Amino acid sequence: MSMPADVLVVGASAAGLATVEALRRKGYSGRVTVLGAETHLPYDRPPLSKQVLSGDWEPARAQLRELDTLSALDANFILGDPAVGMDAAARSVRTTSGLVLTAEAVVIATGLRPRTLAGQEQLTGVHVLRTVDDTLALRADVKPGVRVVVVGDGVLGSEIAATVSAMGGHVTLTGPQPAPMAMQFGPLAANLLAQLHTERGVKLRLGLAAIGLVGQDGRAAGVQLADGDVLPADVVVVAFGAAPATDWLSGSGLLCDNGVVCDSRCRAADGIYAAGDVARWHHETFDALLRLENRTNATEQAVAVAENILGADRPYTPIPYFWTNQFDARIHVHGTLSTDAETSIVDGSLADRRFVAEYRRHGEVVGVLGWNMPKQARQRRADIVAVPVLVGGKS
Repeated sequence: MSMPADVLVVGASAAGLATVEALRRKGYSGRVTVLGAETHLPYDRPPLSKQVLSGDWEPARAQLRELDTLSALDANFILGDPAVGMDAAARSVRTTSGLVLTAEAVVIATGLRPRTLAGQEQLTGVHVLRTVDDTLALRADVKPGVRVVVVGDGVLGSEIAATVSAMGGHVTLTGPQPAPMAMQFGPLAANLLAQLHTERGVKLRLGLAAIGLVGQDGRAAGVQLADGDVLPADVVVVAFGAAPATDWLSGSGLLCDNGVVCDSRCRAADGIYAAGDVARWHHETFDALLRLENRTNATEQAVAVAENILGADRPYTPIPYFWTNQFDARIHVHGTLSTDAETSIVDGSLADRRFVAEYRRHGEVVGVLGWNMPKQARQRRADIVAVPVLVGGKS
């Protein structure tokens, strides 16, 4: 395989930046261009729902690298100009401003777009949280005593509910699951998380989907649930998932189905790769298509992509991993926590809220969860065996 003369990275994200850094670290000296939809330099997203939203951090602290470090990469950053089209055969990308960028190798790292409720664009006081600007807009709307309804009981919605509650907001968390993050954690840890939220003042209205918004004088006034109930609100946060940002690839010649579909080398077509939340690749160990929405995968997959661009020809076969911080709970998950797995505490205790739980299927360890025991959970990741996993987003 010949070394590409130039590389175009579409997405100035954690995955995009990690791709560039890995290329340079491994000695690549060709031309590198990074195309970003936002005007901001690459920043970290996990702090947005926690430290940046709470005001503990200003946005600059979430920036991934200082300017001099970015300059040393010798990459051309084109920011604030989203990609709107691609010709995979020509490896060319067209932008909103009309630029046409071509390269011998292209990396797609465009991440996700938040899902929305019908009509929310017509109402003020309704927020999503994906970008720095989203976070600052929500932060400005959250005052002590304000009624906030968070629509979405997954990791992002649960983190936002915890942060806003700590900021003094009166928070109601709603979603279709029986407990927060039930699909990610299974009943044992999810029920404990529900207990924690309730103790800290979050009202849980779970088990029903939100079907719409109620407005008054152009501003959100509530969230309507499937049973007809309306949860009153001064502020609404819609956080019930996100879709891979692949609309711009329509007609490109690439296969997009819940992400950019790739082989085990994260290759979508000859000379075209995908990394991070947008990539759905063939995991050879699991023998399944997998897409992971988490920060760790964004970096690790980017490194794998860089290696394969440079000729490594290695499959990307990680053990899924993610973490979340909510109130005083630091939760780390390795492997796959299927809801039907047999769960047992193997270190610490539930009563102390400091424990490691193992998840088994057919007698084999398929996942490990650490609650305020990150080191001990990490040590048990070696016990995890490879099992088929469901195709999807969260690990």
